[in-house]
Amino acid sequence: MKFGGTSMAGIERIRSVAARVKREAAAGNQVAVVVSAMAGETDRLVGFCREASPLYDPREYDVVVSAGEQITSGLLAIALQAIDVPARSLLGWQLPIRTDTAFAKARIDTIDTDALEESFAAGAVAVIPGFQGVAPGQRITTLGRGGSDTSAVAVAAAIRADRCDIYTDVDGVYTTDPRIVPRARKLAKVTYEEMLELASVGAKVLQTRSVGLAMKEKVRVQVLSSFTDADAPMADTLPGTMIVGEEEAAFKENGDVERQLITGIAHDKNEAKITLTRVPDQPGTVASIFEPLAAANINVDMIIQNIAHQSASNGASSTSATDVTFTVPAADLARSIEALNQSREAIGFGELIHDTRVAKISVVGVGMRSHAGVASTMFTTLGARGINIQAISTSEIKVSVLIHEDETELAVRVLHTAYGLDAEAA
Repeated sequence: MKFGGTSMAGIERIRSVAARVKREAAAGNQVAVVVSAMAGETDRLVGFCREASPLYDPREYDVVVSAGEQITSGLLAIALQAIDVPARSLLGWQLPIRTDTAFAKARIDTIDTDALEESFAAGAVAVIPGFQGVAPGQRITTLGRGGSDTSAVAVAAAIRADRCDIYTDVDGVYTTDPRIVPRARKLAKVTYEEMLELASVGAKVLQTRSVGLAMKEKVRVQVLSSFTDADAPMADTLPGTMIVGEEEAAFKENGDVERQLITGIAHDKNEAKITLTRVPDQPGTVASIFEPLAAANINVDMIIQNIAHQSASNGASSTSATDVTFTVPAADLARSIEALNQSREAIGFGELIHDTRVAKISVVGVGMRSHAGVASTMFTTLGARGINIQAISTSEIKVSVLIHEDETELAVRVLHTAYGLDAEAA
């Protein structure tokens, strides 16, 4: 069981979590709990680090920001003991959860399960702070923001848990954001691949890294809400959304094949578009654009290279140029511009034009592997509403387009209807 920051935001909510954990333990389950820091606490601790020094040591940063989860793990253990549930907290270095030395963004190498097995054998609940581990040399590390989801999946994989239940402030994964489309439907099952794509293109339910790990280790993950009444159904009745392999997702319990063509529609306004004009149309030029961005650890998403056009002619010789457009995370725009301008001479571009008033809209579904016309429906639907497409990218189970951010909500609503995802009116 994993509980996020909103679920742990204050003693009353921690008591509510303790009662939920007690129900699972009373049902005969061996339970390990991974907790996040209280909502807003990590931001507060990060702020202290930045105030102390803008160029802080990442190793000491990890010491500071890992404290939030240490506090909630201890508090939950106390709350469980108060309601007669044997419990103990096990910090990242106590298990231990071994990581590499990439402080502030560490990756998990191994998890020692001996202490967990001892807790289970003694009939106790193990409470583990998420987001943290220990590097060689016994230094505390953190896994990067949102890392508690990854901690939970990694612990579930290490102990071969039947399931990893991630409790959050939503009751599952929906076909799109219910705040934009009230008739969005909660999905019973979503494949790992679909969840990876949805998480990477704007759906904020699960951290991308945790889904990738669940897919690799074949951990069944359930997303469900911690904000339900005390008499709500037990998690074993699967009231949330299951993230599972494609084979399990494709069949209902009665064996009938059930595969929706499109699973969901995501949107992301945290994109920025960059266009480099009059780039020389010759081998190696595109590499010279993206090498400095890669060196700055900036992820590039959509890429468009326009048709080359003659830019100069001198008798028998002539040169041609093209425009290259691509998107980067909005937070990385300033660093992207700096990196490109520093390489301007090597690239040889004319102008650098950027635009932050864009949004990425994505339709995702494993069903599109075997069905034609998904992209056509998307383009036709948007065109009928006068929504201009600025860029396109695709994968095997996803089509994404870039549009003006003012048209985001309209695009999501009309596409949700076009793909038959609207719930029937009550």
